[in-house]
Amino acid sequence: MRIAVDAFGGDNAPLEIIKGSADAVKELGVEIILVGDEEIIKKTIADNEISSKGFSYYHTTQTITMEDDPMSVVRSKKESSMSKALQLVKDGSADACVSAGNSGALLIGGTLIVKRIKGVSRAALAPVMPSDSGSVMLIDSGANIECTPAYLQQFGVMGSIYMKEMFSLEAPRVGLLNNGTEECKGPELQQAAYQLLKNSSLNFVGNIEARDIAMGGCDVAVADGFTGNIALKMYEGVGKMMGQYISDLFKKNIFSYIGALFVYGGIKKLKKKMDYKEHGGAPLLGICKPVIKAHGSSDARAFKNAIRQAVSFSRSGLIEKITQKLAENAE
Repeated sequence: MRIAVDAFGGDNAPLEIIKGSADAVKELGVEIILVGDEEIIKKTIADNEISSKGFSYYHTTQTITMEDDPMSVVRSKKESSMSKALQLVKDGSADACVSAGNSGALLIGGTLIVKRIKGVSRAALAPVMPSDSGSVMLIDSGANIECTPAYLQQFGVMGSIYMKEMFSLEAPRVGLLNNGTEECKGPELQQAAYQLLKNSSLNFVGNIEARDIAMGGCDVAVADGFTGNIALKMYEGVGKMMGQYISDLFKKNIFSYIGALFVYGGIKKLKKKMDYKEHGGAPLLGICKPVIKAHGSSDARAFKNAIRQAVSFSRSGLIEKITQKLAENAE
């Protein structure tokens, strides 16, 4: 399997991206196409004594920054590492693309270069996060600020198929993120989307509040991109705060330190569950080939796990299943 990697996307590029790619080659047996300035990539590999086994290179001269207009991926920066990595997937030279770069640009590039699945109105950013019941997908988490009820219904369909295939859930519970659980709650968008989801073949459990995401109230939380992104950032912030609070608590004095030794196993397990680096990245659901958005601040471990996610996604047959389900719904 060949993975096209945007070697210059993200806060820690290219070093951590290259290190994570090398780890993926070693652990997963994949081939990596590093896309970007070849001279800089090879110098980084040499200077840091990184194994280049399993690497090939696609030279580009441009880089999309976090400050760039997302449309630059298909306009002013067609020769960027992100644009060319997506092009390799479109052409069939790579099986999947992974980037830690500009989210908006990756979404537009995925939509306009790789293209959407037939029948999909909008692709959605869909991170999977820890919850009390295991894992929960939040879809959409920032790709589509303005949505229609039909978009939200499609998000529910795509998220349900993903969680069923990737997490072996027989009938994933789909909830609609809202400001209350009653059917009449929310603005017109949520009320109309509620009826579409309620009358679909999904295992729809109704409206859910933000706290229900963490407490295991559903397996797929459907939201417009504006609401979903706020929920995602709050989720990440609270998790980081709690992790730091627990760490400081056990370092308070000798007695708390001794107490920590007795619960070290549980603390380590909790830390791993809450660490975004373990989850890798978020798939762009609705694109006709696998595209994974890694966290912008990914280190080598996080990026390796994003590649792992791309491999699993590519092998799952998810895109074909989403295509089939949407065709059935259209009929």
